[in-house]
Amino acid sequence: MSIVTLQLPVVKRWCAERPKKCPYCDGEIFQRWGKVQKPVKDIRSRRVRVYRYRCCRCRRTFRHYPEGTSRADQTERLRLFAVICWTLGMSYRGVSKILSGLGIGLCPMTIWRDAQEQADRLQRGNQWRQVRVLGVDGAIVLGWGEQPPVLVAEDMGSGEPVALGYVSEYDLRAVQKWLEGLVQRLGVSVIVTDDLAAYRLIAERLQVGHQICQFHAKRWVGKALRGFRSTIPKEWLWVLDEVEELIEDLPLEGDKRLVALWKQVPAHRSGPAKALTAMQQLRDLLLRLSERWQEYCTFQHEPEVPWTNNLTEQAIGRMKMRARTVRGYKSWPGMQTGLLLAGTKSS
Repeated sequence: MSIVTLQLPVVKRWCAERPKKCPYCDGEIFQRWGKVQKPVKDIRSRRVRVYRYRCCRCRRTFRHYPEGTSRADQTERLRLFAVICWTLGMSYRGVSKILSGLGIGLCPMTIWRDAQEQADRLQRGNQWRQVRVLGVDGAIVLGWGEQPPVLVAEDMGSGEPVALGYVSEYDLRAVQKWLEGLVQRLGVSVIVTDDLAAYRLIAERLQVGHQICQFHAKRWVGKALRGFRSTIPKEWLWVLDEVEELIEDLPLEGDKRLVALWKQVPAHRSGPAKALTAMQQLRDLLLRLSERWQEYCTFQHEPEVPWTNNLTEQAIGRMKMRARTVRGYKSWPGMQTGLLLAGTKSS
């Protein structure tokens, strides 16, 4: 039986250490100027001891709060606990009812604000972080009565979502413009995507490496090869077996072998109005694989590059699950919050 442990912020009942500097003048010498028992909303503590100090330099007084508390009634632990409950699929009203069972009165709107603040904190932290390998994938997520297309960018090193774009992955110019800003700001050197042809052009224009997800590649190639087995002459079935072996082993010089196979397969020209024959389609497949072969093998000489885009797809899956529990996102900011919180492994 597996056990999930949530690490929440520490909340101390009082602060044993004196403040380091004055919040007004940066002074370092203080007089204790009284204390007060402050009531707080927390899953464990109900009151904390807060000391007031007077700065000997500017003569102003200020409160020095214990770790995990502030001027707000809620502690940092309660804020994060409420956000985690929402992330796990509960509604704001449901989280409010759970907390009421613990003797804590917190309205749904306050929990909504806690979620927004946590998402803003994550977004500010992601703004200038260094991301060497970026996973990118498109999705259709239920929102404001529609199914808007979005692009999700994932840090393949930490497995955390970086950005969400209101962009269709089939719009080449829009995707390039959106990715260009991320590449410049985050220092991206490799992108991991599915086998959509537009990503290859974008990677070349942005001068970054490109890794095609092996799951997507093996899926569509395997489907194509199974179709060819019933349409091409039996004497050419050995070509399909060799292509399957190349896709499975991914040798670095597999593109040269694919070109050699392409030259051996006969090309029977058909008229302009006629559909391509099975042998012509096989030649096109061999040529396409050879041209993009190095994009399938980037992970072999780049240790930090994964061979699939599963991390991005998992984040999208959690985001879609959150969308179903809230019956669709109500606004674009809400969808961004859903990605950053529901798509993050740990808030």
